[in-house]
Amino acid sequence: MEGIGRLECARYPFLANAGEYIADKGFTIEAFGTDPDLVPFIELAMRRIEAAASGLVYSSGLDAGDASEQSVDREVFSFVVATVLLRAAGARSLVRRFALSESRRAERFLERSLARESRERDMPARLLEGLFSVRVRRADYGYGVPVASYVRRSVNFHEREWKLVNRDVHAGLVRLTAHQVVRLVRQELADHIAERIRQSPTPPTLPNFEPHVARIRGLSESLEPKYAEVTGEHPPCVKHAMAVLERGENLPHSGRFMLATFLLGRGWDVGRIAPLFKGAPDYNEKTTLYQLNNISGAGGGTRYSCPLCDKLESQGLCHRTAECEGIISPMQFGRRREA
Repeated sequence: MEGIGRLECARYPFLANAGEYIADKGFTIEAFGTDPDLVPFIELAMRRIEAAASGLVYSSGLDAGDASEQSVDREVFSFVVATVLLRAAGARSLVRRFALSESRRAERFLERSLARESRERDMPARLLEGLFSVRVRRADYGYGVPVASYVRRSVNFHEREWKLVNRDVHAGLVRLTAHQVVRLVRQELADHIAERIRQSPTPPTLPNFEPHVARIRGLSESLEPKYAEVTGEHPPCVKHAMAVLERGENLPHSGRFMLATFLLGRGWDVGRIAPLFKGAPDYNEKTTLYQLNNISGAGGGTRYSCPLCDKLESQGLCHRTAECEGIISPMQFGRRREA
């Protein structure tokens, strides 16, 4: 993106301008990997990675308003070095966690900028349009997003507030708060960061990096999910959802809901289902158990049923094969001849 300043590079270091910032400062990746004086930036990079591995969002002086040149250097350098270390380690599951953590960090700055009354709000709007083709319009009620853009992104949200019928729509725009605007693109932002890391070249082996790369590999291995034994034949949509989690990639909320309701319907209990979600980059044991108990109707609440095939198809979750012929629900898979 054109016109990105020094402070924006610190807030959104996943932009191409961050690399230019480092080059303008006269540094190279090789310098970080060999110069002992630059080791503190590698340690900051590890703090970012370890925060992501723990399901946290990295915090620094920038969050408290420190916009000094030294603060900006620390932000940009540590992010870029973190991506280099992750690439060198080949830590696929950690890449997803790191991308999600960094996307949430960027959300904080985007939301704050959007909420301000100054022209600084124009920058987040340009960023969202430049990266994701989302046109965000300012208005006296907050912000407006075109209906088509909104529906394409909100379809994976299960909360009632995100359903279009529950939104205020005016002149083809869905009215949103600053928080809702940035929440709408969280997954795309995480995907963008993860893709930037995956597409970057594998860095050479350098002495300053070696112990940290080994540490990252150990972290990644500790996060690998230990799956409960799966018995019986599952439909392709469920197999695909499990495979996504096994690869350490993000499964959308609609996919998690489908997987949970299907397995509950097949007689699995919450304790057996929960370990499957350990591979999710944003995995949190307490939150996972809470959501599974809620879906299962524990404590007398509503027990949710697995969505029908047409619903899953509209959400991009259907992976139909010839074996699915004649069924309208994943729950019927392998049972349609019973009568």
